[in-house]
Amino acid sequence: MSEIFLNIGEILESLRINKGLALEELAEDICSVEELDLMEKNKQLPTIDQLFRLANKLNVKLSDFFDFTSADSASYVTAVSELINKHRRERNYKAIHEIVQREKNNPLFNFPSSQQFLLWHEAICLYYLVDPDKRDKKTSVRMLNEALDLTNPTRKGLSEREIEIKMAIALIEKDDLNFEEAISKLKEILEDIDKLPALAEPQIRLRALFGLSQSLSKLNKFEESLIYSEKGIKQCINDEVIYLLGEFLYQTASNNLAMDNKKEGIKYLTKALHIFNLQENSRLSNLVETQLEILSSK
Repeated sequence: MSEIFLNIGEILESLRINKGLALEELAEDICSVEELDLMEKNKQLPTIDQLFRLANKLNVKLSDFFDFTSADSASYVTAVSELINKHRRERNYKAIHEIVQREKNNPLFNFPSSQQFLLWHEAICLYYLVDPDKRDKKTSVRMLNEALDLTNPTRKGLSEREIEIKMAIALIEKDDLNFEEAISKLKEILEDIDKLPALAEPQIRLRALFGLSQSLSKLNKFEESLIYSEKGIKQCINDEVIYLLGEFLYQTASNNLAMDNKKEGIKYLTKALHIFNLQENSRLSNLVETQLEILSSK
């Protein structure tokens, strides 16, 4: 195998994942899914024509592939991206900020997909790393829209990555107490998700459902909020995950209590407590225990 093409498979796969494309999406109008799968496994070489079309679809230059192969940079970019994703799940914005500032001028991140990834995370750090009364929503939202412009200026046919960036805007609106705008965007996001053939990260839908349920409750729309919290519970059960399950159970309990359904409220608080204890989330388990004690004393 030619030295130039030594890491083409790994690079193709890394760029495809960074872009949020399924094999079928990247292969469309270029080659068969089976051929692309073989390319990513370094079992088949793409023709120059195929590589050119793949590069266009991935928003990189053809020459970048040759630079990547000599430096094995795709592995590095992927590793950094995975670390940032881990910190984002943990809401460790300080760690994300440090990585972004270190890598934003790194030539290895000098293609649209990676620039978008760093800009996305720089924007959320700008918003969440300061005290709530000092947050600059306008600048953060502008940066997130700039990130979307890098790969999808028309906002049509959003990829999974682009949906996540759009969700960051919606959640910032929610946390800035602009609930009507958040609800509108989160409902759009659920429609965007339904247009995708599949989700690499099913948690995206769960975050949208939870944000919707929270925002609707803040506007005292408890019955509608209950619809989305119950959808979240069903998805968690169907997907066999506990990510946000405790929060959905708690949200369902809160909605029922707000509608004077004390029995249902206590039932869902008890279920939420089990999940929070399982996750060793002492902050939320203590909160639920206190609420149950107050309710049992009435």
